[in-house]
Amino acid sequence: MQITTRLAELRALMKKNGIAAYIIPSADPHQSEYVAPRWKSRAWISGFTGSAGTVVVTAKKAGLWTDGRYFLQAEAQLKDSTITLFKDGLPETPSYTDWINSELKKGEVVSFDASVMSINSVESLKGTFAQKGIKVVSSEDLIDKIWKDRPAFPSGKAFLHPVKYAGLGRKEKFENIRNEMEKKGVDYHLFASLDDLAWIFNIRGNDVECNPVVMGFGKKKKKTADLFVKEGKFNKKDADAITKDGVTIHKYEEIYAFIKNLKGKIFIDKARTSQSLLDAVDCKKAEAVFGANMSQIMKGIKNATEIEGMKKAHVIDGVAMVKFLCWLDKNIGKTKITEISASDKLEAFRKEGEGFVGLSFDTISGYGAHGAIIHYSATPETDCELKPAGLYLVDSGAQYLFGTTDITRTIALGKLDKNMKRDFTNVLKGHIKIAMTQFPQGFTTGSHIDAFAREALWNDGKNYLHGTGHGVGAYLSVHEGPMSISPRQIDVKIVPGMVISNEPGYYEPDKYGIRIENLVLSVPKAKTAWGQFVGFENLTMCPIDIRAIEPSLLTAEEKKYLNDYHKLVFKTLSPMLGKEEKDWLKKMTVAI
Repeated sequence: MQITTRLAELRALMKKNGIAAYIIPSADPHQSEYVAPRWKSRAWISGFTGSAGTVVVTAKKAGLWTDGRYFLQAEAQLKDSTITLFKDGLPETPSYTDWINSELKKGEVVSFDASVMSINSVESLKGTFAQKGIKVVSSEDLIDKIWKDRPAFPSGKAFLHPVKYAGLGRKEKFENIRNEMEKKGVDYHLFASLDDLAWIFNIRGNDVECNPVVMGFGKKKKKTADLFVKEGKFNKKDADAITKDGVTIHKYEEIYAFIKNLKGKIFIDKARTSQSLLDAVDCKKAEAVFGANMSQIMKGIKNATEIEGMKKAHVIDGVAMVKFLCWLDKNIGKTKITEISASDKLEAFRKEGEGFVGLSFDTISGYGAHGAIIHYSATPETDCELKPAGLYLVDSGAQYLFGTTDITRTIALGKLDKNMKRDFTNVLKGHIKIAMTQFPQGFTTGSHIDAFAREALWNDGKNYLHGTGHGVGAYLSVHEGPMSISPRQIDVKIVPGMVISNEPGYYEPDKYGIRIENLVLSVPKAKTAWGQFVGFENLTMCPIDIRAIEPSLLTAEEKKYLNDYHKLVFKTLSPMLGKEEKDWLKKMTVAI
């Protein structure tokens, strides 16, 4: 079915139901960033496959809003769809709510599937449209009525995440949450987000590609807990172990009836919970209390066992990366290598590593102009051959039983021009600036330090349209809150124990892309009269391509940092490499 046909069928349903504008977000009933195929409604209706975006359809128009990571991809995928691309984040771009406001008249209806719209989003819609008298009404899932071959509910099995990797047992986590519940005076805590659910209950699964999560809901009472998953998710042994810790396992579909029967105060995260769950609360006998999931900061601050596992995962991953980069260097220009075959080769090296489970996201393997597409995904139609010239960007990661990795390296496949080297070096300067910074604990958020990564680029009149860092889970989601390094203002302080990416970049449209990414662990630094300071320790162990650097642009301090980092990489990885890879690594970590 063509996109235009899908839009026509949706508009017919909208007309039948008196809906003037229908909103289709990139979400599932758990407000996940990455969703199972069943909930890729926005991709199905528009043809745009990026992980972030919102589609709005009216009687005569349709628009897609997405961020700077996907501008080039969206332009290509929306061609001939009749859907207009709105570049979110640019000054001239209206928000989708402002656009709806300008398109609709007083008394007309905006609607959506409440099971995939967050409470925050719905509140924002109501606030925006109230002034003009536009009505906000949740409806059935209209996409479900026209998506005839819609994928089924994920059927993968779930399993336990042992304490030897988790560091804390379910009972300990329950107790920590109970203590926070008592401080807030609430009777229940509802959990809808999958990463929180996996962490709290020490469970993992494969319901979402690259994310080891289980589709489900959780509820914590002061002394007991409830878990809502599809029947048969756990084998009897694992189910018995969960129930032994005071958990009652229910059917996934029973969550709404269960909420309706609750009496007392229910704690809910409006950003991570769908409107349909709030609608299920019986206001006559229960009260919703709002705030961030209590597990968010607990999960964000890794315990000693999780930190040990993350470090181990990054060493294993570093060995795979060096094997891949050595192979690439030896074979480029001699053997045909494409974006997809290179990505497959890297995955093959990772599969050799201890504890490997799968990729942590679909590998971004972009050569030349494709590297400028921030979240490029090679397809058989776009797959191009890597040549011994220019820049190749590979952003990849893996899930290991004890940790999650995410690394980006930009590789000089041959001779680079002066602009490429200058841009690469300015990105490197920003990367080093973040890695070397230290800041006062209890005061500093990621937005306070984001500009450090951009300074060298700004001085050249350049920038990049994505955040500098995101949190990462421990054998969990590769994008994990609540911490980040970004211009976006969030009130989450960076404290010791957090794992965050450090990934500035630069993208020259239709020419090349550059990104350098390490995962870092926030650690205590100096303690002075001004209090405790915090800085970063590199987890990622992999050389940065010295062939792409213009050394004259680096300060002595920056050169020392890079040389020290490369010494550590060689010392850490060389004992686990064969002679050829070890010799290659020695050459790539020579002091500059």
